[in-house]
Amino acid sequence: MAGVDRLSDLPEPILIHILSMLPHAKQVVQTCILSKQWRFLWKSVPVSLDFEFSDSDNVKDTLDFMASTNRELNYWRYCDKIRKFRVCLFNYRNHYVKDVDLWIHFATKLANVESFAIEFQCVDDTYEFPQFAFRNASLRNLVLRHLELNPSGSVNWSSLVSLSIGHLNLTESVIEKVLSGCPNLERLKLHHFWGIYRLEISSTKLRKLIIKDYYNLYDDLWLEILAPFIQTLELLGQCSDVRVSRKTVPSLVTAVLHLDRLNFYFDEEDDDEVDPTLEKQYSNMKELLHSVAHVENLQLSSWCIECLSILELKGWQPPPSSRKFLKLNAALEQLDFPGICSFLQSSSSLKTLVIDWNDHKPRHLWSTYTNEDEHNRRFETHNFDCSLLHLKTIKIVNFDGPLYGNKSVMPFVKYLLKNATVLEKLIFAAKYKGSDEPQDYVKMAQEFQCFPRSSPYSSVVFSY
Repeated sequence: MAGVDRLSDLPEPILIHILSMLPHAKQVVQTCILSKQWRFLWKSVPVSLDFEFSDSDNVKDTLDFMASTNRELNYWRYCDKIRKFRVCLFNYRNHYVKDVDLWIHFATKLANVESFAIEFQCVDDTYEFPQFAFRNASLRNLVLRHLELNPSGSVNWSSLVSLSIGHLNLTESVIEKVLSGCPNLERLKLHHFWGIYRLEISSTKLRKLIIKDYYNLYDDLWLEILAPFIQTLELLGQCSDVRVSRKTVPSLVTAVLHLDRLNFYFDEEDDDEVDPTLEKQYSNMKELLHSVAHVENLQLSSWCIECLSILELKGWQPPPSSRKFLKLNAALEQLDFPGICSFLQSSSSLKTLVIDWNDHKPRHLWSTYTNEDEHNRRFETHNFDCSLLHLKTIKIVNFDGPLYGNKSVMPFVKYLLKNATVLEKLIFAAKYKGSDEPQDYVKMAQEFQCFPRSSPYSSVVFSY
């Protein structure tokens, strides 16, 4: 076979498929130079273009970046298929408008890309999304950041399945126009936004809604969500003024509550005075947990977990739920146990419990209600016993640090083994730093086997 170029003898569709696996569009062109037979193949290779300039606010550097981007796009206009096109600019100013218009025209009119993202990290001036781009039949995924949306007519994004817009002032008329022009939309993400107080989604195809950092401008108003067909709802960051109810999201299957505490002011010299904004957040948390009691899958952040124990201390009992899967995203502390145990008591249908130890955010608020010693004594004496009649799997993942003598793990593991009557597996997936901790895990794995358990079929599995 000496001297035979078998690679070039491959059928052209296979060569194009091989070239499409290269990670960068430039590498596709560079590779096509290797053979005269390949020199025009790059035009037929579906590519992804990504231009990012996000580390400088220098005007000259920005202009150089835009000029370079425009030169490259001049060559790529001959490409048959550009799957993805993304441009990220550090800052936008009014005299960049023609260049940005050119990028959007290239994506929506010339290249007809399937996935397009135009993002500004910050803005000195406001860029208005051009009217011609509100009508496009090829876009399937669209990301807009720090832009103004103001469609003068109807919107027609007939193929769009995923839309993410953020860092902007929305109006209800604009969001209504956008949603009505996306009949096949399946996923909607709104982040870092303000200006609307009612989000109504009537589409039967839109099944996933993500809300991140909703900024409420008025204390007596909130964002009400009416979405009878969505199945997944994610509330991320600062969303304490977002309202849902079982009636407004009756089809909800999965709720992800990764909420953060809003900033509040607290006088450390006066332990009796708690900011009323914080009390409002506790009240909103109770309403939210009532609203998602019917979902099958629930995830909670460390802030939500901290609220659970504070609410339990105040005498609040979680509503009965039908959840089957619960994920707690926090490195648990003893102060979290009462709230979690009370929450588990209301989760009689729970089958799977996952605790992700990655989040190590400290619990600062407990000192405003009780000291740690008093709280621990209360946990030891209070009756949190319950029968977890359906809990079969418990996973503790991403645990780091030594286990021996750990006050945050051992009592909770004992509690779970004692109350999970049909438990099959407790899986402990740990990560470690240093050479001493694996031996520590081996020792604790043996001790775990000696804990009393109510299920005769349960096993404790260690992974590290």
